[in-house]
Amino acid sequence: MTTAMPVLTTPRLSVRPFTPADLAVCHRLFDYEAWETGQTLDARREWLAWTVGNYAALARLFQPPYGDRAVALRATGEVVGSVGLVPALGPFDRLPSFANRPAADHFSPQVGLFWAMRLGHRRQGYTAEAAQALIDYAFQALRLGCVVAMTDYENAASQAVMRRLGMTLEHNPASEPAWFQV
Repeated sequence: MTTAMPVLTTPRLSVRPFTPADLAVCHRLFDYEAWETGQTLDARREWLAWTVGNYAALARLFQPPYGDRAVALRATGEVVGSVGLVPALGPFDRLPSFANRPAADHFSPQVGLFWAMRLGHRRQGYTAEAAQALIDYAFQALRLGCVVAMTDYENAASQAVMRRLGMTLEHNPASEPAWFQV
């Protein structure tokens, strides 16, 4: 048995592990994060080494294949984005669809889905296409019962991706935490 994720393919994309050769594109892909946090190229290199090492480590431990995957155009191999699964601890039990689950502080662990797409490749359906491939893998191969994604009220593009994936959008009835609103 292995929990290593194979390369996932769609008509236009491949969802594959990042490699050390992807450093420059990763730094550009996550440039919004670099701007907000002062992330340097050396810090991104460290993150990429951890990400690449994490694939094998999780597989050896028979753990789910958490982490980022590169989204590449099948026609050219160009990396245009990232998609991945992550352990997500949030106040999900505040939401109507999770309300029947007991939790004193409303925080419960879930498997989260995330994505990022390079600026020149947005609004072409790549995000939803790659995320759908990952969701299909998560439900079929990993047998997950639920996948969540989070965004804020202003991120209409991510909300549109969620709707396209068939996700139900729910709003946190409380104002806190600020990062957990949609």
